[in-house]
Amino acid sequence: GDGQKLSLNAQTNGSAYQYYSVSFQEPWLGGKKPNSLSVSFYYNIQTNKTYYNLHPENLQTAKVAGISVGFGRRLKWPDNYFTLYHALGYQHYKLDDWLYRSYIRDITNGSYNNFTISTTFGRNSVDNPLYSRRGSEFSLGLELTPPYSLFGNKDYPSLSDQEKYKWIEYHKWTFKARWFTQIWGDLVFHTKTEFGYLGYYNKKIGYSPLGGYRVGGSGMAYYTYGVDIVGLRGYKDGELTPSDGANIYTKYTMELRYPVINSESATIFALAFAEAGNAWHDTKTFNPFIMKRSAGVGVRIFLPMLGQLGFDWGYGFDPQPGEIGPHGSEFHFTMGQQF
Repeated sequence: GDGQKLSLNAQTNGSAYQYYSVSFQEPWLGGKKPNSLSVSFYYNIQTNKTYYNLHPENLQTAKVAGISVGFGRRLKWPDNYFTLYHALGYQHYKLDDWLYRSYIRDITNGSYNNFTISTTFGRNSVDNPLYSRRGSEFSLGLELTPPYSLFGNKDYPSLSDQEKYKWIEYHKWTFKARWFTQIWGDLVFHTKTEFGYLGYYNKKIGYSPLGGYRVGGSGMAYYTYGVDIVGLRGYKDGELTPSDGANIYTKYTMELRYPVINSESATIFALAFAEAGNAWHDTKTFNPFIMKRSAGVGVRIFLPMLGQLGFDWGYGFDPQPGEIGPHGSEFHFTMGQQF
């Protein structure tokens, strides 16, 4: 009766992909203040097994299990819209000859562990989560792993990847902000900006093969793991990610939105957008003035039984490696709301 939420999720397409998760959220921990407690667990197994590849000697597998516990509280200062959220997380990766649909770098075999501590400071004054007309939302997040390499005397350049990355280490900084402005009637102007950076503690180890970014496309995860998915419409999924991995990204979005149907049973709105963004491997190659640009139109449909569905057409203005002219048209499908 206090808004507790229990979620069970199972996805599969047979033996090639299976995903299971359980999560629980208590929004009023203690019953008096809006302090939230959340617990989640997931298990994911992927293989390259298809109708065309059933031979055991060619089998590749990736198994990932994770658990997280988080605590959030609403702040009274500077105002009641501010929140602070802390979380502990642990992921275990087990890879066997994993190359199929792999978006992580360097590691294809072995067991790897990722223990994280994260804090997110945010503010949300958006008036309506389904069709927002006014308000703003921002978040500043820091995710850390313990700096294991600083406590030992290992010769990291001489270690194998399995030994070097047995316990993943990094620090990750994320900033996101968006604004909603009511122009006239129900016509809304939406702007958004994002920035992410994955750093390392030890130059001898360098950037972590897990925890980076995959930029471009719809922003849906599909078969990916070990990276944060960043959508940029008008380009293919992950297409803007450097071949040696993305550890920095920026993204800017402008949208005009107008509701077609806005009722308790359904919310549908049309939009026109312009986006720009890019991804870089390191700070030496980072250049915030080199952007991949796109524009297009789309529609968002919210149904209580299905959640939010999105359909977009985008046109990429900038060529990718090997292309001569503009990248051209791309269609995108999304499920769920995205910050």
